[in-house]
Amino acid sequence: MDSRTEPAEAEPEPAAAIRRPSPQSTAARPPLVRELLLVVGLFVVYKVGRQLADGHTAEAFRNANRVWDWERTLHLPGEGSVQGALLHSDTVVHLANTYYATVHFPATVAFLVWMYLRRPVHYVWARRVLAAVTAAALALHLTFPLAPPRLLAAAGLVDTGQVYGPTVYGAHPATDEMANQFAAMPSLHFGWALMVAIGLIAATRSRLRWLWLLHPLLTLLVIVGTANHYWLDAIVATALLGIALAVIRQPRGAGATEAHGLVADEASDEADEAAGNSGGAGGAGEKESVPELVGARR
Repeated sequence: MDSRTEPAEAEPEPAAAIRRPSPQSTAARPPLVRELLLVVGLFVVYKVGRQLADGHTAEAFRNANRVWDWERTLHLPGEGSVQGALLHSDTVVHLANTYYATVHFPATVAFLVWMYLRRPVHYVWARRVLAAVTAAALALHLTFPLAPPRLLAAAGLVDTGQVYGPTVYGAHPATDEMANQFAAMPSLHFGWALMVAIGLIAATRSRLRWLWLLHPLLTLLVIVGTANHYWLDAIVATALLGIALAVIRQPRGAGATEAHGLVADEASDEADEAAGNSGGAGGAGEKESVPELVGARR
């Protein structure tokens, strides 16, 4: 009895079968120059708007007394309890002031840059949300000027920036040409920090991604402990962000496609490694073809 055999058709390599471009890596990014001009333009408009809201000293202090009374009516914890904890150590107070002065803008810029490069679909969503929250904050700064608790005599708090340093504000609000000190509500320090955490949680799949919430939590303790903001400033910022997130929805399917891309990349890497190990064990680095019985004659 003789039989006829022929080699089976070569099956595709596992890595070739699994590897595919990640949806996020192939997503169309907005033009870089346009985005730079847009972000810079929004920042300039915001800074100019804050300056226009300056100079309402009497109204800002009237509103500050109102906010202080509202917080007592709502039985919110006193800002002094947080500041008292900071004042136990000059080093801790200095670190809190440094965090307030240096982390706010760089962290937000780093977030947007990373999202633009690695999660372009989520970047557009996050930029729109941040722009909406900032615009709403500017409107409140114009209509509700508010002196921070460090300037309110009834609060009895220490201006930690002036006493311990560093500070981004002048000693006298009326002569401060660099910043509007009567724009306490809402706190964009907290609103932006919370959006950074939410954006990174939405755009990543690590089991540790929820730790990003430590950023807004630490920011909240810093802005209150340094007497730059009231609790209500953070509460209003959270409400504005919640409205913006409800109106500007996360891209549909963005999370699912990103997860698919990450799984495909990980599976491809594992397949490549397995293929390399198989090649090393075989010596020649090629798989033997297994003949397939296609016919027999008895």
